[in-house]
Amino acid sequence: MELHLQPLATTCFVSGAPFTEGARVASHLVRTGAALEIVRYDVLEAHAVGFAPEGFVACRWVHAYKPRRHGENADRALKLTAENLFVALADPTTEPTEENTRLVQFLALMLERKRVLRPRGLSTDGARNRYEHAKSKVIFEVPAGELTPEFFVAVQQQLSVLVGEPKANVEPARAEAGEVAPAS
Repeated sequence: MELHLQPLATTCFVSGAPFTEGARVASHLVRTGAALEIVRYDVLEAHAVGFAPEGFVACRWVHAYKPRRHGENADRALKLTAENLFVALADPTTEPTEENTRLVQFLALMLERKRVLRPRGLSTDGARNRYEHAKSKVIFEVPAGELTPEFFVAVQQQLSVLVGEPKANVEPARAEAGEVAPAS
């Protein structure tokens, strides 16, 4: 799963104030307009309380601002992969929300299947699953939860915001409508 998004802004969307290294920035991924475009809004944490972007907010996270290094490949930073989104949302400095927690749980499952994350058991209190990131060896703790049908419906709605609605299979739809090909 890949998305191409705008890079982290250098100024606050609300106030226009430039970000300084270490400033707490709230990033929002929002589906806007009829074209279902995904827009990234970066807002200083102090201004995030009153910030309500138009459109559907797929996810939100808060992180410390780090300016882009000189010579860093900006095109590479534009590509947001499932792995990058997981790392951003599972970061301990990101305040968990119900939507983010659900998305992190799903991404952990998906990345475990791809062997990007390795399961390392439960936390000492048993409330979180521990995963080791294969490349960086960083341990992430993801809230444990029940994987109910309602969970997957909610995740599907979030993901459809980010990657678009799944394409319908035309043949079964035609068969349900009674449009059956004549027998030969």
